[in-house]
Amino acid sequence: MITTDQLYHKFLECTGVSTDTRRITPDCLFVALKGANFDGNQFAGQALAAGARYAVVDDSAVAAQHPGQCLLVADGLTALQDLARHHRQTLTIPVVGLTGSNGKTTTKELIAAVLSKKYRTFATQGNLNNHIGVPLSVLSITEQYETAVIEMGANHQREIALLSSIAMPSHGMITNIGKAHLEGFGGLAGVRIGKGELYDFLAASDGTVFVNWQDATLREMAAERSFQRLVPYWGNGEFTLIQEAPTVIFEGRQAPGVRVQTNLPGAYNFANMAAAIAIGQYFGVSFADACHAIADYNPTNNRSQTVVRGTNTVLLDAYNANPSSMAAAIRQFAQMPAQRRAIIVGDMYELGDDSEAEHAALGKLIADCQFDLVILAGKDTKYALPYVPKAYYFPDKFSLHNWLMDNPMTDTHVLIKGSRGMSLESVVPFI
Repeated sequence: MITTDQLYHKFLECTGVSTDTRRITPDCLFVALKGANFDGNQFAGQALAAGARYAVVDDSAVAAQHPGQCLLVADGLTALQDLARHHRQTLTIPVVGLTGSNGKTTTKELIAAVLSKKYRTFATQGNLNNHIGVPLSVLSITEQYETAVIEMGANHQREIALLSSIAMPSHGMITNIGKAHLEGFGGLAGVRIGKGELYDFLAASDGTVFVNWQDATLREMAAERSFQRLVPYWGNGEFTLIQEAPTVIFEGRQAPGVRVQTNLPGAYNFANMAAAIAIGQYFGVSFADACHAIADYNPTNNRSQTVVRGTNTVLLDAYNANPSSMAAAIRQFAQMPAQRRAIIVGDMYELGDDSEAEHAALGKLIADCQFDLVILAGKDTKYALPYVPKAYYFPDKFSLHNWLMDNPMTDTHVLIKGSRGMSLESVVPFI
């Protein structure tokens, strides 16, 4: 079997790493992974035929079929993670790691946009933020980059600890602690422990931590640990939030009277902007350049994305949802000036035994907001129905699509939000 050091030398001969035979590039390194319903070892030959330089496999029989091109390891996933960890140790650039219950990807994009004003910056692509995505991200950091931003997601404890051991962030932040992945974390207290593993890593490695000083939970978590370098932000009147809807407008103490118009709605997104500006200034990006980066950022990834459909304006926030992010989005949308407001809400996943209670709480919140039209979709949103009896309920998206075609909206602002598995972006063409 090949050692990690030997594998790394093979990696240096390659143009990149892929775990998917549909994304093979010439001379890349293919790593065979196993899942519940697939065995990547069986596709090693296909990857090599498609142009991969080497294939990392953990099946000796497959390795024997392609001598010299198949690199045998004990476990493909472990080899991928160890390879990324080895690569990370060769890098000397600052690596900003971030996690949190809500806003990770938007915050990652904003930080990258700000840092890119001064540095060649690598950032996690898409949602490659798990035990496979983080190693792939780290292995994509080449010598051309001067800074990196790595997003880390988790749905159970010890996962952030693992990802931190791979990405080895020199700097980091937690966006917030909320009701996300309650089933895997075992409740809100478990979320706090799991996300706090990033703070644990930074404290143990003498890293720099950025803390939103307006967030009492994050302040408490930071106080529980001993940091060599703690950078508080948004706690001393640095910013004035002028407007939250339809999009955020703010000004900073460093440039009084200069208003920054953004493309993102809500105070919850302003917290993400404040983080990006603080991190940028820490690395020497001017306040003006940071604000320009924030103003220019326009989401296109189903997160706080504005889509115009005829006379309707759609706020598409359908990439993911949990009780915390759902409540923030709905409260914000309720304050938005509009002739008519409608919401299309889907199930919130991974809530376990809390699902019925959390969807019922969602119904109470929706009732309090008094929207003109309420549409509920999915299996568990039925628990919200007793509190919004005039809502339209669709257990499946097919019937929802048909109803929308038969009942077209006009002059309406529409919020669409649900967990990733609901894929509610599919309703946009029917509005």
